[in-house]
Amino acid sequence: MSEPIIRSKKTQREINGIPTEVVCTEFSNYIFVVLTQFGKIGTLVSVTPDSRSNDISTPPFSTKVLLGKDEPMTHVCAKNLAMFVSQEAGNRSVLLGLALKDSSIETIKEMKEVIKSCQVW
Repeated sequence: MSEPIIRSKKTQREINGIPTEVVCTEFSNYIFVVLTQFGKIGTLVSVTPDSRSNDISTPPFSTKVLLGKDEPMTHVCAKNLAMFVSQEAGNRSVLLGLALKDSSIETIKEMKEVIKSCQVW
């Protein structure tokens, strides 16, 4: 059997009592990660490695909300969740779908582990 053109993995885990679904899909130019506690994609955030990050004053990753609420906490969550994905995937961009009831630091740490269990890169 041949490899599928687009590789994808999904899992579901309870995080702080909330059922949480994670889907990771690898495309040629980016990794698409959906984290949902509502059963929908939610806010779409693009997390891109900054090629000019040699300068210590510029952040190594830029975030941009494409759809949904553009709030400071969204950018913080997106960077925390997507940076290691991008770095492990050869500095590819990450498209992140976030629909979270709980975005506490503990939850974000647990979500990173769930994302690792769905690794497709």
